[in-house]
Amino acid sequence: MIAGSEPNHQDTQAYLPDFCTAGTVFIIVLVAELVAIVLTLAADDAQGRFLIELSKTSFFVLWLALLGSAVMCMLRSRLESAGKTRAFVFGFVVLELVCLALSEFSWQLMRFFGQLSVIGASHDTFIFRTFAISSIVIALAMRYLYVSSEWRRSIVIEAQSRISALQALIRPHFLFNSMNTIASLTRSNPERAEEAVEDLSDLLRATMSSPKHRSTLKQELEIAAIYQRIEKLRLGDRLNVRWDIDKLPMRAQIPNLTLQPLLENAIYHGIELLPDGGDVVVSGKRDGKTLEISISNPVAEGKARDKIGNKMAMSNIRQRFELAYGNRGSVEVDDSHEHFAVTLRFPFDEETT
Repeated sequence: MIAGSEPNHQDTQAYLPDFCTAGTVFIIVLVAELVAIVLTLAADDAQGRFLIELSKTSFFVLWLALLGSAVMCMLRSRLESAGKTRAFVFGFVVLELVCLALSEFSWQLMRFFGQLSVIGASHDTFIFRTFAISSIVIALAMRYLYVSSEWRRSIVIEAQSRISALQALIRPHFLFNSMNTIASLTRSNPERAEEAVEDLSDLLRATMSSPKHRSTLKQELEIAAIYQRIEKLRLGDRLNVRWDIDKLPMRAQIPNLTLQPLLENAIYHGIELLPDGGDVVVSGKRDGKTLEISISNPVAEGKARDKIGNKMAMSNIRQRFELAYGNRGSVEVDDSHEHFAVTLRFPFDEETT
């Protein structure tokens, strides 16, 4: 039951960073200043005048970094369309041309104002030295960007594969139990059996559909509610799910197939092991632009199933939250002797389509 779909998210094709974002520009400026410090420390004539030489070098290097970022920001989409290898080659050439143009402009500007002593080198020496240093720094930077982009693409593809695997991962015991329950209802309550078949069909359709990166919170809660109704037929009064989600915006975006696996784990590893059953509490709240959803269940003391499946589901969700939100999202687990709770925190992103 694996939905065959090739990963095609735009992040898997992003070979260059987004030079238009503040985070990328900040990193470039920080690295540029570190390069300026290294160049100043390596200069023989910087002794006793470190701060003066650093200010001159920083001024030139920072202007070069900002100008290069601006050019790459404007040309990024065109470079990306040329393909991975050409994108880096053309990017390297463009940055070298920017460096040479700024070097020549700086030399002519200092000559016009009669301040060549600020540069302290002949024209050819200054241009060649700038070209050589920039070639090394840009080559190292482009190599880092290549490795970084490949790492990110592998993370995205792996996360997409995990989503596909999660969609195909319906525990056999759940299907067998559901079919047995439906079979028994066909004799005692045909109408309820028909509803159960429809619920099971909707659940299978949702888990076997083409992988999506995100869905609305309303869709996620509907899938979880369908799963609850199916399990309620089998467990009866032993299972009670309390939904306290009125404060959540239903149009909020969340990684696909997040809540249903957590509810399944709460029932499978918690409620089923309790002779009298118990309550699964699904609560949510909004704090400004941050949403928080918690799923908790009682734990049977001295009883436990194999936790490999639970750990895989939690690892899957953590990875997808980190990929979707970075440090803006979190998945926290509270595993005590009496209760097990999972708390999701993530920014409020509205549906855009």
